[in-house]
Amino acid sequence: MGITARGVGLLVAAVVLLGVGFRFAYPELTLLGAAAGAAVGYAVLTAAWRPRLEVARSADPDRVARGEPASMTVTVRNTGRLRAASLVAEDRCGDRAVPVPVLRLRPGRDTTVRYDVPTRRRGVVPVGPLRVTRRDPLGLVSVARPYGGTVPVWVHPRIHPLRAVPTGAGRSLDGRVDAVPHGSITFDSLREYVVGDELRRVHWRTSARVGELMVRENVDTSLPRIVVLLDNRAAAHPDRVDGVVESFESGCEAAASIVTAAFREDLPVVLLFVAPEPDTAAGGAAGPDVTASGAAGGGFTGGGPLDRLAAAQLSTADDALRAAANRLRQDRLGDTLVFLTGPGGRGDLGHVGALRGAYPSVVVGVFGAPEPTPAGAAGMVVVDAADGAAFAAEWDGVRRW
Repeated sequence: MGITARGVGLLVAAVVLLGVGFRFAYPELTLLGAAAGAAVGYAVLTAAWRPRLEVARSADPDRVARGEPASMTVTVRNTGRLRAASLVAEDRCGDRAVPVPVLRLRPGRDTTVRYDVPTRRRGVVPVGPLRVTRRDPLGLVSVARPYGGTVPVWVHPRIHPLRAVPTGAGRSLDGRVDAVPHGSITFDSLREYVVGDELRRVHWRTSARVGELMVRENVDTSLPRIVVLLDNRAAAHPDRVDGVVESFESGCEAAASIVTAAFREDLPVVLLFVAPEPDTAAGGAAGPDVTASGAAGGGFTGGGPLDRLAAAQLSTADDALRAAANRLRQDRLGDTLVFLTGPGGRGDLGHVGALRGAYPSVVVGVFGAPEPTPAGAAGMVVVDAADGAAFAAEWDGVRRW
C-alpha cells in the first residue's frame, strides 16, 4: 500500500489543523483537521479492499521463431458477488506494460484483451502477472497487487534449411544410412512387451524368469550420431551491436538449423553448450542426451533443444572449453562433432582439434570474424560465416564429412 502525494499533503494538513485548533482553541480548524484525517482513513479502508479476480491467459502460439507473430489473450473475471471492481490494471509482457481495462467490472462479468508479444529477439519472454492497482475515489491511497501467474513465450532462433546433413563414419556399403525401427545389429536392452511387437524379438528365457514377456531392444551401430557444441562463452563473442551479440545469435541459428535438419532425417543429435546452462547443472558438455525428437515440443520447462537455444545466454566461464573437450573425449557421444563459436574462440580451436581421435568428423563454424580462419586449422573443416543464413549456404557446399 502506498500513499499518493495528494494523500501525504492532506495527512500533513490534518495534523497541522488539529494541532493548531487544539493549541489555540479554534473549533473550526479542529473540525477541518478531523475531516481531513477521516478522509485519509476512509481512503485506506477503501483501497485495502481486495477484489476477487480470476486471470486466465493463453499464448497463440507459445513457441515461435524469431520474427514470427505471437499474441497473448488475457481474460479477467470478477468472481465477487456484491461489488463492481473499479480498477486500473496492466499486464507485464517482457519489459513493457500493456493496459487492461477493468473499470466497473460487474460481478460475474469478464473482460478480454489480446495483444502482440514482441518476437524481434531470441529469448524467453515472460508474460504476467497482471498488476492490479486500486485507488480510493479521492486519489489519496494506491494499492497494487499481482494476479495470476507468469506464462513464458519461447522465441526460438531462426531456422535456415540445410540440404546436406553429416552422415558421420558409419555408412552402409551402398552409401545409404540404415534406418531400421528398433535397431537391427547390437543388443541394447530389454523392455516389456507391447501390442504390435514381433514375437521373434521376445527373449523367452528372461520372460520365463520374470513372468512377463520381455522384448529385445537393439541399436543400429551404423546410424550416425551428431554432436552440436555451441560456444556460449562471453570471451568467444566479444562484439556487441546495440546490446545484441550478433555472432552468438548466428551460432544459435546455426545450431537450431542443424538440429532441425537432423530431426527431419531421423538422425540422433545431441545439443551441448561449452559452459553449463544457468538453469540446470546438467546442461553443459556433460549434459543429458537430448535428441532431435525433442526439438518440436517440450513443456513450459523448456526441455527441447529449441527451447534451450531460446533460453541460452553467454557465460563468463572462460576456461569451460577445456573441461568440455575432456568430457566429450571421455563420453564419445557421436561420430560427427559440430563446434559453433565466435571470433574470440578461434584461438581455442586446438582443444576442439584434439577431439579428432574420438570424433572422425569435426566441423567448426566461426561467426562474425573480421578475416577468414586459416585453412585447415587444427586439421578440421572450418566454415566462416557472417550469420546463420550464410552458414546454411556454405554448409551445403561442404562435403568433407
